[in-house]
Amino acid sequence: MAEGKVGMDRIDAEIFRVGRDPKQMNVLALAYIGDSVYEVYIRQYLLARGEIKPHLLHQAATRYVSAKAQADQLEKIWGILDEEEQGIVRRGRNAKAGSMPKNASPADYHKATAFEALIGYHYLMGHRQRLQEIIMLALEEKTNLQ
Repeated sequence: MAEGKVGMDRIDAEIFRVGRDPKQMNVLALAYIGDSVYEVYIRQYLLARGEIKPHLLHQAATRYVSAKAQADQLEKIWGILDEEEQGIVRRGRNAKAGSMPKNASPADYHKATAFEALIGYHYLMGHRQRLQEIIMLALEEKTNLQ
């Protein structure tokens, strides 16, 4: 039984390994994964705070994952980013996405894409501690504003 578990862990690692260096990936691909990763962190954060009603969870989550919220979060964390992180953010902000959501300004949308690209970059690089530092700072700032 334990052998099967070890084998499965190895298989899972191979299935989910990204074969490319995240530093060289298209920034919109980083934002794509970063969007999902950030949403999972936000959902877990809300559950940890005791939010359990699905409708309320969704409403609460949108306060953190909307383009405007992510744009604000990016501005708040900018001062703690190193040169490499700032480069990822600049690439994300300048990326040309195919479509723009109706409920976000172009400036906020580009900043949100940059924020998501930064999250995706750290996730794919395996920088879990730095990823969590950035997310916690974003959450603290948002929590302080409420």
